[in-house]
Amino acid sequence: MNPYVLMVLLSSLGLGTTLTFASSHWLLAWMGLEINTLAIVPLMAQHHHPRAVEATTKYFLIQATAAAMILFAGTTNAWISGEWDMSNMSSPIAATMIMIALALKIGLAPMHFWMPEVLQGLDLMTGLILSTWQKLAPLALVIQMAQAVDPLLLTTLGLMSTLAGGWGGLNQTQLRKVLAYSSIAHMGWMIIVLQYAPPLTLLALGTYIFMTSAAFFTLKLASTTKISTLTMVWTNSPALVATTALVLLSLGGLPPLTGFMPKWLILQEMAKQGLPITATIMALAALLSLYFYLRLCYAMTLTISPNTTNSFTPWRTQLTQSSMPLALSTTIALGLLPVTPAILMLAT
Repeated sequence: MNPYVLMVLLSSLGLGTTLTFASSHWLLAWMGLEINTLAIVPLMAQHHHPRAVEATTKYFLIQATAAAMILFAGTTNAWISGEWDMSNMSSPIAATMIMIALALKIGLAPMHFWMPEVLQGLDLMTGLILSTWQKLAPLALVIQMAQAVDPLLLTTLGLMSTLAGGWGGLNQTQLRKVLAYSSIAHMGWMIIVLQYAPPLTLLALGTYIFMTSAAFFTLKLASTTKISTLTMVWTNSPALVATTALVLLSLGGLPPLTGFMPKWLILQEMAKQGLPITATIMALAALLSLYFYLRLCYAMTLTISPNTTNSFTPWRTQLTQSSMPLALSTTIALGLLPVTPAILMLAT
């Protein structure tokens, strides 16, 4: 892609998200979401492959449907209340419609079916943008809307997302689909605690972004997209295999890694709010996710490819890609648990 075109598209991505962040008017928020969608569509389709074009078409139709629902609900609320201000949602039906549309945008269950298929058709770097940056603007609107909708709706979306994310990733062999179901499960954790402690949602979002960035950068560096090819990564870099296994366990929420921090604090908050059954279901759903992360770790560290000739030749090739973003995100994804008290002080 032409560097100037790429610069314009990335700038438009930033503009759309910033516009949604800064808006308190539904029309401006809708415009920001539309700019965001239109900016990422060329990035998704830049590899002229039928699977990429198919994923781009699916993504565009889903995002256009959600944006149309947001515009319709905003117009309905403006018709009833006489203003477009986000803080004045006098129509519960309009507020519920907007929340469902935003859940469709970020891939919350039961509106999550598009996300694994779309992510599977993209290259790893575009998939990283879709899994991280594209979640920010809709999630900012969800945070602003959280007090205007029925708490039962948020709890239902959160529980279904954690269960669907854990259950859906069990039988996957494609790593991009595994990361898509991981994203769905993590979004469920963020949504369910939103009505009680919004700072914990932001903390979970920040840790998720660093952990999933480390995972995507690793797969990009190793040029692997399937579990079967993970078995040959050790021939390139044994150290990379070790850190990747730890990053995956951190995504699963295993102590003493960083991913344990948001899950621990969210479960603690749910128990404080008198919801022990909900917290128990969330913890059990986290075990489902941990299982398929352990499966990936097993494939990397305890198995080798049956094709011995192919599995021993990659050590001859040198890794030429930049590893600084990988090193930074991996360090944060593995070592932030001891500073939990300081992070809590900043969050509160």
